[in-house]
Amino acid sequence: MIQTPPFASRLRPVQRALLCALALPALLALSPVSAKTLVFCSEGSPENFYPGVNTTGTSFDANEPIYNRIVEFERGGTKVVPGLAEKWDISADGKEYTFHLRKGVKWHNTRAFKPTRDFNADDVLFMFERQWKEDNAFFRVTSPNHSYFSDMGMPKLLTSVQKVDDYTVRITLNKPEAPFLANLAMPYAAVQSKEYADAMLKAGTPEKIDQDPIGTGPFSLLQYQKDAVIRFKAFPQHWAGKAKIDDLVYSITPDASVRWAKLQKGECHVMPYPNPADLEAIRKDPNVQVLEQPGLNVGYLAYNTTKKPFDDVRVRKAINMAINKKAIVDGVYLGTGIAAKNPIPPSMWSYNDAIKDDEYNPDAAKKLLAAAGYPDGFATDLWAMPVQRPYNPNAKRIAELMQADLVKVGVKAEIKSFEWGEYRKRMQAGEHQMGMLGWTGDNGDPDNFLYTLLGCASAQSVSGSNIAKFCHQPYEDVVLKAKTVTSAAERTKLYQQAQVIFKEQAPWFTIAHAVQIKPVRKNVVDFKNSPFGRHNFYGVDIKE
Repeated sequence: MIQTPPFASRLRPVQRALLCALALPALLALSPVSAKTLVFCSEGSPENFYPGVNTTGTSFDANEPIYNRIVEFERGGTKVVPGLAEKWDISADGKEYTFHLRKGVKWHNTRAFKPTRDFNADDVLFMFERQWKEDNAFFRVTSPNHSYFSDMGMPKLLTSVQKVDDYTVRITLNKPEAPFLANLAMPYAAVQSKEYADAMLKAGTPEKIDQDPIGTGPFSLLQYQKDAVIRFKAFPQHWAGKAKIDDLVYSITPDASVRWAKLQKGECHVMPYPNPADLEAIRKDPNVQVLEQPGLNVGYLAYNTTKKPFDDVRVRKAINMAINKKAIVDGVYLGTGIAAKNPIPPSMWSYNDAIKDDEYNPDAAKKLLAAAGYPDGFATDLWAMPVQRPYNPNAKRIAELMQADLVKVGVKAEIKSFEWGEYRKRMQAGEHQMGMLGWTGDNGDPDNFLYTLLGCASAQSVSGSNIAKFCHQPYEDVVLKAKTVTSAAERTKLYQQAQVIFKEQAPWFTIAHAVQIKPVRKNVVDFKNSPFGRHNFYGVDIKE
């Protein structure tokens, strides 16, 4: 893998963009003339090539071509299907899962490492133990923050992960867990090579497995140049058959308008996250099709419930009433989002539509603030993401609208932002008082929103996704019970009850659910929108 040249970090953004524009045609020229190349105009650079410590869709997208999991989601859907495990058995009490692994599954290789064996049970155990066992040699490599694994309560849920034989793994849980199979289909559960890990550890370079990755996925990594390009090659020995395209290129293009310009010119075939203001022009382009579906997402403003004055529910409710949500959705989402009242989207089962949203009422907000001991308001911070996200097209603009609303009730909010990686790290550590973030569902289960984002385990973790630091026992009891019951009807009742408690406690100001919109060149065949907002290019073809 080719890392960014030392001088690239000193280039201004315009210079880096020009370098990328010059480098990409040269890169594509390396491919045989007859090869099919698909270019994806991605929005940013990955954190690394190990999904177990990643939390962003940008990084998951960059890792997706490389790896497989023991179970997968069907392409374009939420159904769990066989992956590296061809079948599995579940015990009657719901606590024991036995996975029967595929034989003959090949690994990629790098210049520095050639595998001597196929995928087997040792690799599955390594995937779990690297995230679970603090004494594992790889637990702290790249990062000790296995956010997803921890936020879902995996360390306490797992009793044992045992190798029965080379192609059988038995997982025992300490209690039934309704979303367990779906959780194993999520990106963090990507399987890495234990043999490669051992070789790099022996060589004194354990971090190589996350920088020069090998997997069993449909594409192997050829080149990565930060802020410029990622290049993948179809893996001819992929267990499910070689991909239809030969070369997959991620042209890293942070600016949405530049992504659209590249799509127009045919310099890329698929682009994520268009500017809402560009959509009218995009829909009129005869060479482009626009794929749309309801987004499995939510954008929100989280209150740090452990810091004054937001440890008082009356203050949180007052801020909710002081912000004009309709003006934000109308003025920023421009028809690409709907106002959110619950922490899960309306397209998700167990959505509680009977809940009434907090009304926009500045006068009532002032009275509530006075009752809480803040008749003259207070000063606070208001954090806004520096990047466009699937659930929020323009956080800076939303922050400005919120700031203008809040000053009317005496609340002076200072807008803060940081580089995207630093922003998330600081929010997870709880440095903010108020801060914007959002979530795109990972597995189609309400647990992935209601527990992962609002449960106590995630609140207490320094790298957790519960940035409201909300840990409320009546809520916790309901969502934990919903994990253990198997009846869909009973789980629905519990999750609807959890949404009522959420609304009463107001750890967030829920902003919007964004519509997932994907402009794609018309010569792209069989690209499917993922309900999770991911981008998967296995199975996609290009018409000559």
